[in-house]
Amino acid sequence: MPTTVMKILSKNIIRMEIEEYIRERLKDAFFGGVSITSSPIGTNITIYSMRPGLVIGTRGKVIKALQKELEEKFGLENLQISVSEIEVPELNPYVMAQRIAQAISSGVRWRRVAFWALRRIMDAGARGAEITISGKLTSARARSEKFFAGIMPKSGEFAKRYVKTGVAHVQLATGIYGIKVKIYPPDAPLAEEVKIEELKEGLKVMSSEGAQGVKK
Repeated sequence: MPTTVMKILSKNIIRMEIEEYIRERLKDAFFGGVSITSSPIGTNITIYSMRPGLVIGTRGKVIKALQKELEEKFGLENLQISVSEIEVPELNPYVMAQRIAQAISSGVRWRRVAFWALRRIMDAGARGAEITISGKLTSARARSEKFFAGIMPKSGEFAKRYVKTGVAHVQLATGIYGIKVKIYPPDAPLAEEVKIEELKEGLKVMSSEGAQGVKK
């Protein structure tokens, strides 16, 4: 018999697989994450999107097909799917990661678009933001650069509970770029006992090779 810990791990893995499947299936609808709740009578999934009409489809065709696919692939019973429109895209890490990926794929320099996204997030009221771009950025060797603004809990239950994370990838001639966006939302509480990295002004850049700087 599986232990309680194994059951929890198994459930979390299934949730991650469901979210990844929906993300790939709805990548053109500016997917913004999912909320999954389970009960003895069934499973409820809420899909967040900037373009809910694309998720639903004409006469519900897309969402009905997605429901059938999820039921068959993951063995979900009595599945109910609802769609919620994202009110502030700049505070959704999935959407911002996709925007960065699209800008890079259209030829915008990755550092420029990272600063643009960081400012948009902070202007929307976020307490803090962190953007990491990885890949063959300026040479044949893969590396990563991080862009910070505001405050960001770095570890522990507080960070897990309040920091939102979104990931996107983009294929270029030089290889695949990975984009990770973390947002500390405006309604999240502050806690002095939590390890927090704070930049009072400007934007900090840190590469994996150790170079640091502040762009004001």
